Amino acid sequence: MYQRTNEQSDAYDRKEQQASSTIEQYATTAFELPGLRIVSNHGVVRGIIVRSRSIVGQLGAAFQSVKGGNITLYTKLCEDTRRDAFELMIKHATEVGANAIIGIRYDANELGDGVTEVLCYGTAVSVAPLN
Repeated sequence: MYQRTNEQSDAYDRKEQQASSTIEQYATTAFELPGLRIVSNHGVVRGIIVRSRSIVGQLGAAFQSVKGGNITLYTKLCEDTRRDAFELMIKHATEVGANAIIGIRYDANELGDGVTEVLCYGTAVSVAPLN
């Protein structure tokens, strides 16, 4: 069985981080990127996260809801979950060889009491300058 050395793993991690930061730079809800042309389409990519609220979080949110206003515990949970789903989508796009994602959307579904699925998806593409 082949195992990578630490040096190979570090090089792979650096390459993956560079690819991810490039894709984040070219991630959009639009279906085009000004100044760039789509040279290949790699298909749909997605990131799916399923989260549940902890009992402590539920109690804290219940206290916050009594006084009204923004329920920061739920806001943070939602933001973290969306970010994690986005990062998984970026990773998926990197794995299929894309350097951009267009048409990004989010969807959320309640799977059960206190259990929510968040899906982030888009079309992975390779882009190049118009020139």
